[in-house]
Amino acid sequence: MHPELFKIGPIVVRAYGVMLFISFVVGLFYVRYKAKYKKISPDFVTNLSFLVIFAGIIGARLFYVFYHWSEFSGNLLDIINPFGGGGTIGIAGLNLYGGLIFAIGAGIIYIIIKKAPFLDTLDIFAPPIALGTFFTRIGCFLNGCCFGKQCDLPWGVHFPENSIPYAIFQDQAIHPTQLYMSFYGLALFLVFHYLDRKDHFSGMLFAIFLIVEGFFRFVIEFVRYYEQAMIPNLFGMEMTYNHLVAAILFILGWILFFHLRKRAKQKES
Repeated sequence: MHPELFKIGPIVVRAYGVMLFISFVVGLFYVRYKAKYKKISPDFVTNLSFLVIFAGIIGARLFYVFYHWSEFSGNLLDIINPFGGGGTIGIAGLNLYGGLIFAIGAGIIYIIIKKAPFLDTLDIFAPPIALGTFFTRIGCFLNGCCFGKQCDLPWGVHFPENSIPYAIFQDQAIHPTQLYMSFYGLALFLVFHYLDRKDHFSGMLFAIFLIVEGFFRFVIEFVRYYEQAMIPNLFGMEMTYNHLVAAILFILGWILFFHLRKRAKQKES
């Protein structure tokens, strides 16, 4: 755990903010590179990238506020002030799925408005979204957030005494759920990079992303730690809201996959 990477005078540069920045820069170079092969304007995907990251930050912040309303009900101005005190640079208090939903929604609207190749554009962005998970979840691990439940596995991790995980679990080993998600993101990116070099129908990569993301996140939720107040009773079971979102993504992904594959076969015939 190393939430503060370094200081520039009184300014503290946080690990999560740096990893978020790296994921954006690497993703931007990737989509510009791929856009040329899809005959899509690099300037268009650049503008789309900035829109997506901006919408993603807003969505991630709003979802975090929703899940932690007790932290903000006494001072609503804190909702639009995600920066820590003491001149800290970085955004504290984000929810990944909130960012993902807002980013995808804003991106789809922008693609439609600009009348760009819809499915090909979504396919271009699927790999860097997965790669972004790799970087940002490392940021989560360094920050000491999004941690897992207690475990007795040989790869269980221990967090230092000044951390929230230690305050809850003390010296017990816990699941490194951040690293699970990070390695998953890297593996999915490599799979996408391989598949994109093969012939495939438009929209396939994005559909696969929804399927795999939904499935993997649904599983991870069972070993990730949440406060009891954040685990509502859904359908008679103790499940998080992220379970519900993950299930929806999984179902939508399969519907999209079969629909697009069927349409592609009809065009071929």
